[in-house]
Amino acid sequence: MTEVDNWSSEAPSHAPSTTNLAEILERVLDKGIVIAGDIKIDLLDIELLTIRLRLFISSVETAKKAGIDWWETDPALSSRAAHNALSEENQRLRERIEALEGDDTRAAGSGRELRHR
Repeated sequence: MTEVDNWSSEAPSHAPSTTNLAEILERVLDKGIVIAGDIKIDLLDIELLTIRLRLFISSVETAKKAGIDWWETDPALSSRAAHNALSEENQRLRERIEALEGDDTRAAGSGRELRHR
């Protein structure tokens, strides 16, 4: 066997092993990782636009430990939150209607009293 044959029979091992990738993913989800950045657009020292980006990658349990649970209260992401939001809005509208009808009744009553005098 020549030296060239010996070299070509060995396969390069550049691919990461799946065990290492799984371990890295498990650590990230267990501990969490934060990526933050700001994008600012200025024109002649006048700030026109600022975009703040915050990315927190973790498991649900880790996020809850960190006090992050916005997906449970966002009506777009939670059917329970959507139902609660609709119920609260419905209650506010009912109270507003009752208040307006109460004002109309009082105004109508005072108008009658003025007409009778």
